[in-house]
Parts: sequence; structure tokens; C-alpha cells
Amino acid sequence: MTPEEFLEEVREANKTALSRLGSSKALYADTMGEMDAGEVLTAAATAEHHAAETYAAWAGFSEDEVAAAFETTADEERDHYETVAGELDDHDPGEVPAIQAYLRDLEGDVERVGGFVGRTLAAEKSKEQVTGFFVGDADPQTARLFRGMGDDLDAQLERATDLLESLCGDNDECWERAETAASGAIQAAYAEYTERLEGMGVNPKPVC
Repeated sequence: MTPEEFLEEVREANKTALSRLGSSKALYADTMGEMDAGEVLTAAATAEHHAAETYAAWAGFSEDEVAAAFETTADEERDHYETVAGELDDHDPGEVPAIQAYLRDLEGDVERVGGFVGRTLAAEKSKEQVTGFFVGDADPQTARLFRGMGDDLDAQLERATDLLESLCGDNDECWERAETAASGAIQAAYAEYTERLEGMGVNPKPVC
């Protein structure tokens, strides 16, 4: 399997979840219905903080190129967090998001790198929504900040798939393990999205 085929399979297997995580309802779920700039920034900062913590921990569990990739990604996520938190008076990271709880339970480089792919695909959808929110809020400067973070996610996705190519090569079972982990990450985010919306009495299914 090639990295391109892997990404296509993960996206296809999680088409519905990714579509809904890329809808405006996802931002509504992330902010628990409080769709104002402060709450959007707070939700984004929380996501970045916990992602940085996950990748930093993973770097300590791995070696060589895998550890280096996780450390680089942890540094990027810390930078993202500091950027977003800098737009707030203060920030309490709050509870660990479901996707990060899932990722932290993964064991083994293949599974973690697969989870890395899943988290990145889900995060791309989130960044698109946050960027769109600030465009609509007539705040182009903040929109540019999040657009830049989205560019970092492109690099992270390439980093993750390059690692998988190195780790798995022609081993189909290895690619399947990575795909299971990637899908698990996306589905964890989607389950939390669904639970939050249903808890607010909102139907999570229609995309808007």
C-alpha cells in the first residue's frame, strides 16, 4: 500500500464522520453552543494543549525517526497553543478531549502513527471551521492565524504518512493496524461530537 492509498482508504472509511466534523455543527458542539469568539478560541486552545501533551508523551515512548517526528509535532502544537492562548486573557486547558484520550491509550509505533493520521484529518476539519468562523466574524487577522495552523497540519500529515511508509513497507497487516488506529481516532472525535449535540437537544446527523 502507498501513503496515498492509505489516506484514501481512511477518508473513505470515515467519510460521514469527517463530513460532519467539518460542518458548522462541529464548532457548535466544541463550544457547547456558545458561538462567540472567546469560546471558539478557548475550545481551540484546549485542543492544541492536549494534542501537544499527547505527542510529547509519545516521543518518550519511541526512538529514532518516530520519536523525532512526535517531538517536532509536539513543538508545533505547543506553538499553536501559545498562539491561540495569547488571544485570551487566560486559559484553563480543561478536560482531555475524547480523541486525545483514545490516542493516549494506543500502544506501539504503528498504532500511534496511525492515530496521528486520524487526529490530523479530524483537526483539519476543525481548523477549516474555526477559520471560517473568524472570516464570518470580520476578523481576518485571527482567521489568518488558523489558516497558518492548517498549513502545519498539511506538513504533519505528510510526516505521518512518510513514517508509515517507513514502518510498514509492503506489510499489509501493518497498514491495516495503522488504518484501524486512524479510524478509531476519527470515530472518537465523532462520538464526542454526537454526544455533545444530543446532550443539547440538537440532531447531529444533518450537515449544515
